[in-house]
Amino acid sequence: MRTDFDPGNLPRLDFYRLLNSLVVPRPIAWVSSRSAAGIDNLAPHSFFTVASVTPAIVQFTSVGVKDTVRNILATGDFVVNFTPESLFEEVNATGTDFGPAESEFDRAGLTREPSVTVASMRVAESPAAIECRLHSTLELGDCTLVFGEVTHIAVSSTVLDGEHPLIEKLRPLSRLGLDEWGTIGEVKAIRRIRASDWPREFRPRER
Repeated sequence: MRTDFDPGNLPRLDFYRLLNSLVVPRPIAWVSSRSAAGIDNLAPHSFFTVASVTPAIVQFTSVGVKDTVRNILATGDFVVNFTPESLFEEVNATGTDFGPAESEFDRAGLTREPSVTVASMRVAESPAAIECRLHSTLELGDCTLVFGEVTHIAVSSTVLDGEHPLIEKLRPLSRLGLDEWGTIGEVKAIRRIRASDWPREFRPRER
């Protein structure tokens, strides 16, 4: 038995919370940007993914037009900083609705680090940063999708095994429903089954 939900019959906030509780876990784009007046902004956005490999483009969604979107449209660049478990409280704090004249870097006690290819600052405490130039935006209802072409990636050597970032050292945060956040928990590894190996390597579970 299932319970059915119709987006047309629920208040917007209730359906938004329902979606957020089912599309989980969601990686977080911790986006740093700089306003036209030179104020460094930092905010978490939990609708985040890779949009294209070649060219390398990442995408995040802003629900409503916030300082992040205004800054990116004005200056044309941004940085996606990695959100590790060790910065849980700082990431959450930068989601506070401070005014555009205040910097979340300062309010959360975070250190600015110059980027290599863009004007927006990186978070020095974050183990990885993806520098982006604005590729395009797309308006969908009450949301703005921001596409950034990756111009540079910087990763702390402390989380690398050669050129490979180790998940157990990155320890990413993710967003769940309501005020819930996720950590990596148990990590499982399994290789994709080739068609030539099917069904020898897969047996449906008995129900």
